[in-house]
Amino acid sequence: MESSQTTGAAASGGNGTLNPQNNDASPAESTVTATTSSSDDPKQNLNQVINSIQKTLGTIHQLYLTVSSFNVSSQLPLLQRLNTLVMEMDNMAKLSEKCNIQVPMEVLNLIDDGKNPDEFTRDVLNSCIAKNQITKGKTDAFKGLRKHLLEELEQAFPDEVEDYREIRASSAAESMRLAQAQTMLPNGDVKLKPEM
Repeated sequence: MESSQTTGAAASGGNGTLNPQNNDASPAESTVTATTSSSDDPKQNLNQVINSIQKTLGTIHQLYLTVSSFNVSSQLPLLQRLNTLVMEMDNMAKLSEKCNIQVPMEVLNLIDDGKNPDEFTRDVLNSCIAKNQITKGKTDAFKGLRKHLLEELEQAFPDEVEDYREIRASSAAESMRLAQAQTMLPNGDVKLKPEM
């Protein structure tokens, strides 16, 4: 191998892949950065874990390429990538401690069976839709029963049904007034519910 080929192989990672020269922090530096700039924002913590997982997968792919075309000159890049993998996995473990993610066992079982975890999501959504339709049917049935009972009661007891409707109307108005009073601040502004 000529010296120019050796130089090219070293710059390209020794296995035909290019090592991009960028200003990204190394895994050790990203660990320090993640530790010093840790926040309690769950989305940011989750994004940091996702980025760490992606870096780890990239490193594993680079290791695969290095090992599959291993020769004596690629020993140093192999050791560097192994060290990078160890540091990134350590970083991932530290970042994951800040995340409180609960994965249903059904999802893990699907993954173990080699199936797509989106099937679990689809099944849960379909189950929720079916239960929602059942509940909606029950609600509609009770509304129909209430309407039918009021019609029958109005024929038998028109004065009492009129009193009942007046009481319901005043009760609904009072409930609405209380709900609006609870959302009003002393300065007249309206209190909004925080989005979750």
